[in-house]
Amino acid sequence: MLVPFAFRRRDGVPSAAALLTVAFLSVAACAAGPASPVAEKSMPATELSPAFAMPTVEPFGRLPDGREAHLYTLAVPGGWKATITDYGAILTSFLVPPRADDPAGRPTDVVLGFDSLDSYLAGHPYFGAICGRYSNRIARGTFELDGTTYSLATNNGENHLHGGVEGFDKKLWKATPHVTPKGPAVSFEHISPDGEEGYPGTLHAKATYTLTPKGELIVEMEATTDAPTILNIVNHSYWNMAGHESGSIRDQELAVEADRYVPVDKGAIPTGSFELVEGTSFDYRPERQPWGRCGPAIDTLPPDAKPGDPLGVDHAYVLRDWKPDGELRKAATFRDPKSGRTLEVFSDQPAVQVYMGGFLDGTLTGKGGAVYVQNGGLCLETETFPDSPNHPEWPSPRLEPGQTYRHVMVHRFTP
Repeated sequence: MLVPFAFRRRDGVPSAAALLTVAFLSVAACAAGPASPVAEKSMPATELSPAFAMPTVEPFGRLPDGREAHLYTLAVPGGWKATITDYGAILTSFLVPPRADDPAGRPTDVVLGFDSLDSYLAGHPYFGAICGRYSNRIARGTFELDGTTYSLATNNGENHLHGGVEGFDKKLWKATPHVTPKGPAVSFEHISPDGEEGYPGTLHAKATYTLTPKGELIVEMEATTDAPTILNIVNHSYWNMAGHESGSIRDQELAVEADRYVPVDKGAIPTGSFELVEGTSFDYRPERQPWGRCGPAIDTLPPDAKPGDPLGVDHAYVLRDWKPDGELRKAATFRDPKSGRTLEVFSDQPAVQVYMGGFLDGTLTGKGGAVYVQNGGLCLETETFPDSPNHPEWPSPRLEPGQTYRHVMVHRFTP
C-alpha cells in the first residue's frame, strides 16, 4: 500500500481524529499490504499471447557527457502506440487510433513533446517527465525531519519545484523493456544518492509504463530508501485531445472528481486550507452539465492577471472519497468535443494537480514543427499535496527504510 496522505470527512475537511492518527498510519500503511491492482509480474514473451510484441528500441542522441539515450516504443493491436525515452523517463508521444467513422483514418498524437533529445536537453517545462524526488513545490526549499532542517535546491524563485535543479526529469534512467500479461512495458530505474538536491537518504526509484490493447497507458511509480526521507513522484505529461499541434485547449472539456481545491499564494505555495470549488472558476465537478470548458478558467484566473502572466488553473484538487487502500479511483476526464476523443485518469493518490499550461508562451517548437501556444496542453498530475512537509496539519509524505512508496495512475483513452 502507498504512503497515505489524507483522511477526510464526507465534506472533504480533515477530521481532528484523523489528523491525530495519520502520522502512525502514513508510516504503517506502506510497510505492508496488497500490491497495486494493476501491478503484474513481468513474464517472458514466449509465455504470453503472441499479440504482445516486445518494445522496440532505437538511439535517441547523446548527452553532453557522451552517454547515449534511447527511445522505446510500446505498440499493441488496434493502433495504440506509446514512445518513451530513458532520458527523464519521458513520455514523448502517445498515438490514439482513428475512430471507425474518421474519413482521414490517421492516428492522433495527444502528447506535447519534441522530436530530438537535443530539444529536451535545451530546456523544457517537464514535458512528459517523471518528476521527483518531491514533485510540485516546497516553500523556500526547506523542510524539517526528525529535528533536522534540510535545505533543498531552489529552482522556482525562492521555492523548490519538481525535485530541484537536476531532478529525475534530467536523469538518464536504466531501462528494461519487457512484456507483461497486460501488454508491452518498459521499466526505468534510478538511484538517487544521499544528499542529491539536498534530500536525505539514498533512494532507489522505479517507473514502469505499460500499454494495454484496451488503450490504457499504466504508469507505476515506486521507491525505497535507506534513511527517512520525503517523496512525491509524478508523471508530468501535457495532453491535448485534439492533437499536440492543435493549439489552445480552451474549447476542450474537463471534469475533476473533487469538491475542494487548494488555494495558493503568489508563489504557488498552498495557504493551508481546502476551499469549495462551487461558485468559483475552479468548479469542474462532473455533475455539472454540460461539462466545463477550460476557456472560462483561462479567462478569469488569476483574477489580477496582466499581459504575459500564466493563465488558467494551476492548483491541486482534493479528490473525493479517497482512502489509503491502494485502490484506483477516477481523478479526472478530459475530452475534445469536436472529435469525441477522451482521456480518463485513475489513480491511488489523494490529489491531482490540474495545470492548464499557462506558462507555455509560444516560444517552444515541438514535434513536426508544432508551436506550443499558451494553454496548449493540460497536465493532470496525480500526487500528494504540494508543500505537505511544511504543513503539520496535513498527513506526512515521509518514507521510512523498509517501506515501499507506490503511486499508480491509469490513462484510459477513447478514440
